[in-house]
Amino acid sequence: MTYLAEHDYLTQLPNRVLFQDRLEQAVRAARRDHQRLAVMYIDLDNFKHINDSLGHALGGQLLVSVAGALTGSVRASDTVSRQGGDEFVVLLPALQVDDDVEPVAKKILEAISAGHRLNDSMLYISASIGISFFPSDATNVEDLIKHADTALYDAKMKGRNRYQFFMPAMNAKVVERQLIEADLRSAITLGQFILHYQPKVDLSTGRIAGVEALIRWFHPREGMIAPSRFIDIAEDSQLIIPMGEWVVRAACQQIKRWSEQGLDAVCIAINVSATELRQSRYVDTILAIIEEQGISPQALQLELTESVLMTDLPQNQQVLLRLKAAGLSLALDDFGTGYSSLAYLTQLPFDVLKIDQSFIRHVNSRADNSAVVAAILATGKSLRHCVVAEGIEDSQ
Repeated sequence: MTYLAEHDYLTQLPNRVLFQDRLEQAVRAARRDHQRLAVMYIDLDNFKHINDSLGHALGGQLLVSVAGALTGSVRASDTVSRQGGDEFVVLLPALQVDDDVEPVAKKILEAISAGHRLNDSMLYISASIGISFFPSDATNVEDLIKHADTALYDAKMKGRNRYQFFMPAMNAKVVERQLIEADLRSAITLGQFILHYQPKVDLSTGRIAGVEALIRWFHPREGMIAPSRFIDIAEDSQLIIPMGEWVVRAACQQIKRWSEQGLDAVCIAINVSATELRQSRYVDTILAIIEEQGISPQALQLELTESVLMTDLPQNQQVLLRLKAAGLSLALDDFGTGYSSLAYLTQLPFDVLKIDQSFIRHVNSRADNSAVVAAILATGKSLRHCVVAEGIEDSQ
């Protein structure tokens, strides 16, 4: 009974209660012997997607395999604990210097990302790690865990599959994130979002060939907030789903207003996130809004980046085929910066390739950029795709 009360039922690792007890003992020993210790907070990257797409049973097998990778990466005197879900914590006691921790963090990341054999197939996943130290970062158990968790959040914000040491400045970022997330929850109902429309110009005629809808947040205290400050938070908190629905509805309403004003049909492009694309009713929601507003599906274009597309290519392919069959236009955004596989370009129903502005910005001064742009133009022409170049702001 004692064992069951102190260990996780799935992985057999020490649970939250036992870890807390061992950390308290380690802190007392480190204080007495003038030693250091480290706490690592570990979270699997995009684990929810694995549960949603492959099922909780396979997700549980993956957690067991990850637990084995963690215990195999640390000393026998260290403690690996499952805190719940896909979160793990590692205690590294009796350290002489902080530098002893970095090789362990690297070893853990390599062990987790090496792959996990489940049901005769390999499943790959990565992890993010936040690290705090006693006594430099905190002198009590609660703050050690909290600061390691704060560093973990910073690691995820910087791209995942990495480790990050706690720094006091991170606390301000966490507070800001919490405030933004709280305000985001009411921003839609309070009408604080607006859409800006960036024109796309046909270089052969000079006429506007369409526009891209860009969301902006007019915050009551801070004024206009750029998407770079809130889009990632919206995705992590799932608020991107109602936000995305608002964008689609607002864009469709604008299309309808322009049509009623006698303007030529203007196609509006909308960015789509991986979180939205994974929703089982995503296509139905889009089509319902189009029907509700009484516009043509051809007036709406959905833009996806290569990174979004590759989160679950087989599933996303089915979603894109349904959208294409319904009459929507599809664009591959930031082409050339991600996977850029010609194999999947021939399998997916894209109408438009968008050249990332990083290639356009120096196209006249760098031969390699010019060569990439020429290659993408040739690819688009051969596949009969329209090609859009981002970042052209003047005739030069």
